[in-house]
Amino acid sequence: MENIRIGMVGYKFMGKAHSHAYRDLPLFFPNTVHPEMKVICGRDPEGVATAAKQFGWEEYTTDWKILLDRDDIDLIDINAPSDVHKEITIAAAQAGKHVFCEKPLALTLEDSREMLQVVEAAGVKHMVGFNYRFAPAVMLAKKLIDEGNLGEIYHFRAHFLQDWLVDPNFPLAWRLQKDVAGSGSHGDLGAHLIDLAHYLIGDMTEVIGMSETFIKERPIPTQMTGLSAKGSDSGEKGEVTVDDATLFLTRFANGALGSFEATRFAAGHRCTNSFEINGSKGSVVFDFERMNELQVYFVDDRDDVQGFRRVLATDPSHAFAEAWWPPGHTIGYEHTFIHEVVELMESFREDRQPVPNFRDGVKCQEVLAAVDLSIEKRQWIRISDV
Repeated sequence: MENIRIGMVGYKFMGKAHSHAYRDLPLFFPNTVHPEMKVICGRDPEGVATAAKQFGWEEYTTDWKILLDRDDIDLIDINAPSDVHKEITIAAAQAGKHVFCEKPLALTLEDSREMLQVVEAAGVKHMVGFNYRFAPAVMLAKKLIDEGNLGEIYHFRAHFLQDWLVDPNFPLAWRLQKDVAGSGSHGDLGAHLIDLAHYLIGDMTEVIGMSETFIKERPIPTQMTGLSAKGSDSGEKGEVTVDDATLFLTRFANGALGSFEATRFAAGHRCTNSFEINGSKGSVVFDFERMNELQVYFVDDRDDVQGFRRVLATDPSHAFAEAWWPPGHTIGYEHTFIHEVVELMESFREDRQPVPNFRDGVKCQEVLAAVDLSIEKRQWIRISDV
């Protein structure tokens, strides 16, 4: 296949990120299958028409079901709010379309399992959007672990800290409504940490957690875009039905211990997505706000030069870096989506499932659900019991 023809549902924050990836991929990765931007879909006619022109889509529509009947569309990209993921995925797979769905996969674990069952029964390709896996520095950490350079892994500690909800007058955006988003910081930010842990360390066996909603009510919104919103002047407020912050501990199957924190109330932190891994032979530290760097420490270095070293993951020896700029010329957030789409397009060329796929999405949902159950019961919960 030379081209994969795409119909995309969603056109705001993630819609722009995905569109940018589709447009730029052929320029920097000319030897892979190329995405063809056929139709973009959104509920607001004026908004989606503007997005189609700005992002470079051939056509637009306000009815996603039309995409399923078109013979000139191979893949459905779903980056609309979480409450529509299940319905669109199932319909797309049953129509024989491949599916690329943003995380979290569904509102509930049960829904995610049903989605996995349907796409596997349909025999279509399926991918879930965990873009942070595709930062070259993260992939370097994975390489060091797999090659045994860190030895036996003892600790994985991670936090995803944001501060865009500190203001109590920030409106009740859809991400703060459980029936639309599924959960708050836990499912939005924590899901990324969970996937990184699965990718780097392996499966978890049990968890215990706690959560809090600091601001119980917020102004009713009149406009929402990405992580911004405008509130009504009426003074009317609505209930926040998701967590503002969730923390949990875990045990991994390989014996390592893990700690996780996801919050939107960490003043001064715009997007601190960070992890540290400690092993018997060394450690690594990653912070997405310095996404091109990996801090590396090895215990067998000479005593007089021991310490963390900064590795800039921009050399041709690092994942994806050869396609970009000369060493030292850094890349940004949007490039993780391009790398993600490279993996998706390569799965067509090599006739395999892309990674991460819906199986990874379900594994993430299992941990999310186990943490929620742990918070409810105030006790450790085994992942196998959810």
